[in-house]
Amino acid sequence: MSRIRSYIMGGATFACALGIGYLMQYGLPGQTTATAAAPLKVTAITPTSSAGVMPLLPADAGQGLSCADPEATVTLAAVDGPMLGAGDDPFAVEMPADQSGAGPSCDITMTAEPMAGAMVTLTLDAPCQAGERATLHHQGLMFTEILPSDGTLKLSVPAFAQRASFMISFPGGAGATAVADVTSLAFYDRVAVQWKGEAGLQLHAREFGAEYFQPGHIWSDSAGDLAAAARGEGGFLVRLGRMDTPEALVAEVYSFPSGTARQGGDVAVTVEAEVTAQNCSQTVEAQTLDIREGVGLRVRDLVLDMPECKDLGDFLVLKNLVEDLNIAAR
Repeated sequence: MSRIRSYIMGGATFACALGIGYLMQYGLPGQTTATAAAPLKVTAITPTSSAGVMPLLPADAGQGLSCADPEATVTLAAVDGPMLGAGDDPFAVEMPADQSGAGPSCDITMTAEPMAGAMVTLTLDAPCQAGERATLHHQGLMFTEILPSDGTLKLSVPAFAQRASFMISFPGGAGATAVADVTSLAFYDRVAVQWKGEAGLQLHAREFGAEYFQPGHIWSDSAGDLAAAARGEGGFLVRLGRMDTPEALVAEVYSFPSGTARQGGDVAVTVEAEVTAQNCSQTVEAQTLDIREGVGLRVRDLVLDMPECKDLGDFLVLKNLVEDLNIAAR
């Protein structure tokens, strides 16, 4: 398929600002600071045509007692078992060990374990937040999750720092943190784009001259192979966040094993925006995060005025929003 048939369209405006804008960044322990990137002049916005989610006492516990004659002698009926001592209470109710009155623990715990591909496996246990919406934060990266009915969640997240700090937060203010040491990040270049709601954005990487929809074109519908990346043979893409909830935070992250690459050359990285019924004639806000060998984390905000709704199905290709990767064979 081809995505290169162009037409002239006026009125689309695009601006980039340094730092972190509409998305909030949390300063967790061990978190590195994003490096300010040089001002970016965007000159390559290519509009193209479309290509084709206490127990109570028993009610009869006091029966047999009479207060009519305080001097009367009370005779206890014979009972089986040991006699009561002077200090014993004949009406005491023994509490079973599992009915002490303490409810289930509502502690929230999260662990982080490094894995292949400079990824981190996060395991969350939040029994009292079952079914709730949550936001995961890492180095400015943010995305939305929904906890399942048992309150547990397991995720694989790309790291953006070797000392990788993660935080999960819930609407009521509860949350948890976890930290992992991800030494393998030194071998990877990594690019992310993140947005809120139905922005229609996509991240594309075309490795070593690959054409669209051919081998080497990595995007959400052809996400690559983590095992191949571990062998230095190609990159992979991860999509984070739940689009089946309103105003969700979503991210796509592309990673390439630049430190172990078996082939040298360029990887063309583009952010593309599809014109949809949800974003046409609207202003789309998003953010890119970029980390690569010898360069710290760089963050850019973007604001894009989408075309009118008559152009549904077309794409804007933002070619120079993210620099291409220059890979040297190892």
